[in-house]
Amino acid sequence: MPVKNKRPRIVAIANQKGGVGKTTTAINLAAAIAVGGLKVLLVDIDPQGNASTGLGIDQSARKGGSYALLAGDSTLAECIVPTAVENLSIVPAVADLIGADLEFGAADGREFLLRNTLREHADADVVFIDCPPGLGLLTLNGLVAADAVLIPLQAEFFALEGISQIIRTVDMVKQNLNPALEVEGIVLTMTDRRNNLSEQVSNDVRAYFKEKVFETVIPRNIRVTEAPSHGIPVLLYDFRSVGAQSYLALAAEFMKRARAKKVLA
Repeated sequence: MPVKNKRPRIVAIANQKGGVGKTTTAINLAAAIAVGGLKVLLVDIDPQGNASTGLGIDQSARKGGSYALLAGDSTLAECIVPTAVENLSIVPAVADLIGADLEFGAADGREFLLRNTLREHADADVVFIDCPPGLGLLTLNGLVAADAVLIPLQAEFFALEGISQIIRTVDMVKQNLNPALEVEGIVLTMTDRRNNLSEQVSNDVRAYFKEKVFETVIPRNIRVTEAPSHGIPVLLYDFRSVGAQSYLALAAEFMKRARAKKVLA
């Protein structure tokens, strides 16, 4: 078993553009790392709650979820719910998060509502934060709480246009709120090697961001699309599928990078 770190590695998964595979990556990367033996916590702060649904967490089991955590109504331990994947737990999202910008916007330290709670969580090796699309207060909390941000990027023109916005936001957070924040990497999602535009976007992203782009790419795969409707990650739905194997490869690359930087044992 890995040697326990003094605190978990916290990674926000964020992109201001929706539909780029952000939540799919959060669910399946977290599951793949957990299957490898590390203890993983996924914190769902997206009001849509898709990560929670995709891991089979019924509305009745969510209680106050991440809303209660942000509001200070519950401790982290009280908000954590186990999943069907060994070593993977989740803090689920609830619909009350929809009003977070208005409810918490005037609060002192509103950018730090998640930070201290997550950094004190000694029972996980890795914490992933599934941020909502957009760059509001919830995403800002995720970035301030995190050591690094992982950016899923769909291999299409409009997604490429929008990546500069999340990079600017990361730079702003780094300068003003979280000096240690870094870009963990960019993951190309929904790729189709038969599509010339997809290949061109992939080549352009690699030319510009170089080693920040993961070598592993996530292809379009029907099994990945079907798995959330069954409330399980694709690894449990169809382990042999191209999608499942791609996320296992991404998890291996993620861990290799983290160990090279000595941020995980």
